[in-house]
Amino acid sequence: MKFIDEYRDGDAARKIARAIHGSITKPWVIMEICGGQTHSIVKFGIDQLLPENVTLVHGPGCPVCVTPLEMIEKAIEIASRREVIFCSFGDMLRVPGSSSDLLSVKASGGDVRVVYSPLDAVRIAEENPRREVVFFAVGFETTAPANAMAALYAARKKLSNFSLLVSQVLVPPAIEAILAAPENTVRGFLAAGHVCSVMGYEQYEPIAARHHVPIVVTGFEPVDILQGIYMCVRQLEEGRAEVENQYTRSVRREGNLSALDLIREVFRVTPRKWRGIGEIPQSGFGLAEKYAAFDAELRFGLADRATDEPEECISGQILRGIRKPNECPAFGVRCVPEFPLGAPMVSSEGACAAYYRYRTSTVCAANTTIY
Repeated sequence: MKFIDEYRDGDAARKIARAIHGSITKPWVIMEICGGQTHSIVKFGIDQLLPENVTLVHGPGCPVCVTPLEMIEKAIEIASRREVIFCSFGDMLRVPGSSSDLLSVKASGGDVRVVYSPLDAVRIAEENPRREVVFFAVGFETTAPANAMAALYAARKKLSNFSLLVSQVLVPPAIEAILAAPENTVRGFLAAGHVCSVMGYEQYEPIAARHHVPIVVTGFEPVDILQGIYMCVRQLEEGRAEVENQYTRSVRREGNLSALDLIREVFRVTPRKWRGIGEIPQSGFGLAEKYAAFDAELRFGLADRATDEPEECISGQILRGIRKPNECPAFGVRCVPEFPLGAPMVSSEGACAAYYRYRTSTVCAANTTIY
């Protein structure tokens, strides 16, 4: 994409919004999966352009947010060891554990480094052969190829001091879990365009058919999202339940075949625990047996650790689309970016962070007189 202006064009957005208004005859609940889409919706007021009987709810599409508390605890324990250089993307440093976070470990003298690619961590391992270098490999399918490449390169370079703390999760099983929940009200989904640019969208087709829900692969700019909503609404009104691709400039049905080959080489599908949600069967990637030597959980003897989630944080309900951030009593009062109760207030893709940044004044007025 050379220019972004056309995807933020106000006239185009209002035209699509009018088309949505003209199409609606029934109330519908639509979930956007991706946290990046959530931020665009809240930042640009996309939900405020929609008819009252179209409700957008926010899904578990923030990789930082769904990383379970026990994995944060493992990261903190590993990063606290003097022989370790712990590498991570920046968002993970402020995600709260039970009593600390990675940024506090760094402030206390731990060698915690922010990197922009897992291959940076491989290079650091090469440069520091007497130190253990661990990369915190979190994310959805979008980050899986680069994380797989790190393991592949480390194997080729025979690096015995490099490992991955893996917390990779998969979108389709999460959609299935949401649809199977007794409290579910979601009738259509906006799928994350960047995930589908890697994985394609063939795997969504059985879900759409089995649960009779439309799924529209959607981009991240206002016009993208509105167009995706319009496509989803039209399906709902017509009684269709198909997978459609709004994000044609980036997504093919079969995905990125080279990336998929790399993922299959390095990872295997495993059960995964999601923060605030619990374990979802076959919802994550773990290192394949061939690459088990690079598994940090095994290397540091932490594979069987478990930690209870804090009761006050309702992030699990937010990630399942049951409640919104402004419905949390702690929002903007006991939970703020400087002192977060949960990951959705920290991450750049977290729903709570989006509401706090763009809609704090109205939400906080409802919760407290301080603001």
